[in-house]
Amino acid sequence: MTTTTVRTRTEAPAQRLPRAWGLGLRRGALEIKQFFRQRDQVVFTFAFPVVFLFLFASIFHDAVHGSGVTASQLYVPAMMASGIMSTSFQSLGISIAVERDEKVLRRLRGTPMPPSSYFLGKIWLVLFTGVVETAILLLVGTTLYGVDLPSDASRWFDFAWIFVLGLTGCALLGIAISSVPKSAKSASSVVVLPFLVLQFISGVYISINTIPDWMLNVGALFPLKWLCQGLRGVFLPDSARVLEQAGSWEFGKVALVLAAWCVGGLVLCLLTFRWKTRRDG
Repeated sequence: MTTTTVRTRTEAPAQRLPRAWGLGLRRGALEIKQFFRQRDQVVFTFAFPVVFLFLFASIFHDAVHGSGVTASQLYVPAMMASGIMSTSFQSLGISIAVERDEKVLRRLRGTPMPPSSYFLGKIWLVLFTGVVETAILLLVGTTLYGVDLPSDASRWFDFAWIFVLGLTGCALLGIAISSVPKSAKSASSVVVLPFLVLQFISGVYISINTIPDWMLNVGALFPLKWLCQGLRGVFLPDSARVLEQAGSWEFGKVALVLAAWCVGGLVLCLLTFRWKTRRDG
């Protein structure tokens, strides 16, 4: 065995490609950098729910009878839930459809990078933007609308699993719906319409106690309604439970539905995701 052969064998491990997790971290860092390079996208992404919170909380600010909270306070967790779904479902549904139409996905599929690394990068992006969005809305809610931060560690634990399950389920649903638009031009319309409808029937724009039961039952099939309910349970006093359809926060049911959407969303992604457009075959 020659010296050259020995050197080649000993250097082989150093030349091995990084694992999928490491590539996913690098891909996530790249996604975040690209996001912040588009300043108009950054401003509108973070400002949209804040502006809507200000508008609705300014119009509807009276005390809600028998609940111990004002209408303004009800809008804070609702807009937080909407912001989480916006930075995950809407963001991924549109951006992935655009990348597919522009053949970015096709080129990435032809590289040695594992497919899982691409999706890990997207998850890191929505996790980062979701945390920032939620922190901004919490700051606005506590300083302007009298929402109190939980003093109990158990409530912060509830917030953590609601945030993680909600963000994951909505992100997977966004990846799945990205295969529906036929082109980048139709992506916004296809993704925004169902998101807008869900906001009206899930207690984001309209108080949960004024929505017809049949609409709430339809909204209960999707994660946004349970994300709103869970966050209300974290940041509002227990007296506000009377406004819920069941008169309770139903944390167990919130966990069950959001976890089911994580599993169901993953199945939908595996069944529907495409690296090429329909035109490419």
